Amino acid sequence: MLQAVSNPPNPWLSTHVEWLDQPPAARLEVYEEEARSILATNDSPDISFTYSVNPYRGCQHACAYCYARPTHQFLGFGAGTDFETRVVVKTNAAELLRRELASRRWRAGRHTIAFSGVTDCYQPLEACYELTRACLAVAHEFRHPVAIITKGALVRRDAGLLAAMAARGGARVFLSIPFADDATARAIEPLASAPSARFETLRRLADAGIPCGAAVAPLIPGLNDSHVPEILERAKAAGATSAFLVPLRLPAEVLPVFRERLDQAFPDRAAKVFAAVRELRGGRLNEPSFGTRMRGLGPRWQAVHDLFHLTCRRLGLDHARAEAPAPAESRQRLLFEDA
Repeated sequence: MLQAVSNPPNPWLSTHVEWLDQPPAARLEVYEEEARSILATNDSPDISFTYSVNPYRGCQHACAYCYARPTHQFLGFGAGTDFETRVVVKTNAAELLRRELASRRWRAGRHTIAFSGVTDCYQPLEACYELTRACLAVAHEFRHPVAIITKGALVRRDAGLLAAMAARGGARVFLSIPFADDATARAIEPLASAPSARFETLRRLADAGIPCGAAVAPLIPGLNDSHVPEILERAKAAGATSAFLVPLRLPAEVLPVFRERLDQAFPDRAAKVFAAVRELRGGRLNEPSFGTRMRGLGPRWQAVHDLFHLTCRRLGLDHARAEAPAPAESRQRLLFEDA
């Protein structure tokens, strides 16, 4: 059962303000939940992990393209502004993870646990609730490998813990950086850390001895395909050792949210972007099928795909190829483990 918090914490005014470079939305409703489970399992052939932990539902970063928006409807909320202003906090996340990892039923062996498969585990509320940090501490105790993907500069706070995990049980961090310049990013992902802050975060994590990578995700044709070389070059200079690329997905209610944001932010480019998306998706705006939804079609996709891989090779960045789905173990090794 969800319990609304009458006076939700404001992480912008918290003692951890130094980790946040943009204030969260003024209107915020927080719902605390005693969750029944915390380890989610997926068997998708094109997702690079089997197990994931999501301490939060909904995400304050407000990224217009977020594929997870429709999941908020299962809670009786909307996929639009509700997704970023009505956030559910799983207050018992660490306790549940401890129970799972200690259980004899746990047969995952050394499979990496991803933080997070759905919403960002380092969104601003983490500065107050510290659920991700508590879950990482549990994983560290059990020497269990983890992989993090985030847009939040707040991950810097846990550099010491992650460094110890990397040395002991395994930890890897990917910063999702789809845009090279702060202005474009702010228009599409308004409350996420600026790209400049994400590159600095990569540098600090790499300097601490944590294996890091950059995710050019999503690739939005006509908007950020020209950013790819700069993103990879700056990521490499900051200490990243790997990278991967994922094209834009616009399932269900994500499409109208993205369309509205794009029309407002880039009215002169919106038609061009949607035409390019259709070119990548064989005439459609979304490809939902397993095995094909994480890669594009046609000459435009091939061009940006080749540019990405050639740049990675030039820079010496490890990169997973996306021509065909790989077995689960191979995909985890390519994206989430050291060579």
